[in-house]
Amino acid sequence: MYTHLPQKPLDKTGEILCDADLYYLGTTDYTSYAENLYQEWLNIGLIKGRQEWTEKQIKFLHSHHYFTATALKKLSVTQHQNLVTLQTQEGKIKSVTGHKEFQFNDLLLLLGGVVIAGFALQGFLVPNNFFDGGMTGISLLIHEITGYPLALIILIANIPFVIMGIYVVSWRFALKTLLCIVMLGLCTYYIPYSQMTNDKLLVAIFGGFFLGLGVGLTMRAGCAMDGIEVLALYTWRRTSFTISEIILAINILIFSVAALKFGLSSALYSMLTYFTASKTVDYVIEGIEAYTGVTIISGKSDIIKERIVHELGRGITIYKGERGFLPGKFEISSEVDIIFTVITRLELRRLKNLVYAIDANAFVFANTIKEASGGIIKRRHIH
Repeated sequence: MYTHLPQKPLDKTGEILCDADLYYLGTTDYTSYAENLYQEWLNIGLIKGRQEWTEKQIKFLHSHHYFTATALKKLSVTQHQNLVTLQTQEGKIKSVTGHKEFQFNDLLLLLGGVVIAGFALQGFLVPNNFFDGGMTGISLLIHEITGYPLALIILIANIPFVIMGIYVVSWRFALKTLLCIVMLGLCTYYIPYSQMTNDKLLVAIFGGFFLGLGVGLTMRAGCAMDGIEVLALYTWRRTSFTISEIILAINILIFSVAALKFGLSSALYSMLTYFTASKTVDYVIEGIEAYTGVTIISGKSDIIKERIVHELGRGITIYKGERGFLPGKFEISSEVDIIFTVITRLELRRLKNLVYAIDANAFVFANTIKEASGGIIKRRHIH
């Protein structure tokens, strides 16, 4: 059959049938169709969970190509955008699920992360009645209200999520997360951290910075210091809410309680702490040179392609499309090479200057790329 995978059409009719069968891959309705298929595969046991499904979909979209000229023109660009979206989602999932074998480098990252996080808690946040989001924030709240040891509260509060991690992610992830939480508890209990400052602004900024640095390092080791991320991942797989929305809702509740119990000022400074920590985690995970995918549509694509490759040293991917279809001139269009390239965000301004110097009317848009690897991607010093 023409629709059997992998598709191998023998004639024009076969090409049309193959493209019709997988038409949805190149449409904006891809997500809804894919979700229905995911639920079906999950119910019959073809996949074990969301991460496995996302990885399979990325491989499939990456390898799939349309056969007819019409499908190539109308569907290829959107198919690639769907692929980029999936790769971004995979980056978010892996940031909290880490699936690597436990290595010595992971142990060093884990140890460094918990020591730094302990320093943030005992050197900045706890002495000044500041809070963070997630289970760390809940543990700090319980500690301030009850006076029980913070190390014990952190361990007890996160145990249910460690157990949940066995089923949601893997036993290896759960084991590493348990080790991380136990080590954090030991650090906060046994290491005599000194209070750094009483200045609320400095506490909010630098307490958040060091906490984010510690959390980011443990994420690089493939575990979660805060069990709330496991809960968010579990809920995300069973609802229409995103991981970020779930964590945000939980944190709103935490800061609301902090405002009622310790005053609005303490809650507001704690929100600044959380914001600083979140941004620091992003930089630790993604790096200052986070990759950016750039799509360029121009009538002078031949010149632009050559200069991107030879002057920027970047690889490019070309999609066949059509440009035109303007108001009042809808019937006028022409074929065009749509250029896609991956650069660091530090190079984005240089790329735009290069493009607009060639074609001031070029259409350029960019989006963040997660977990980019392979090809001729490389990090370079920007002079």
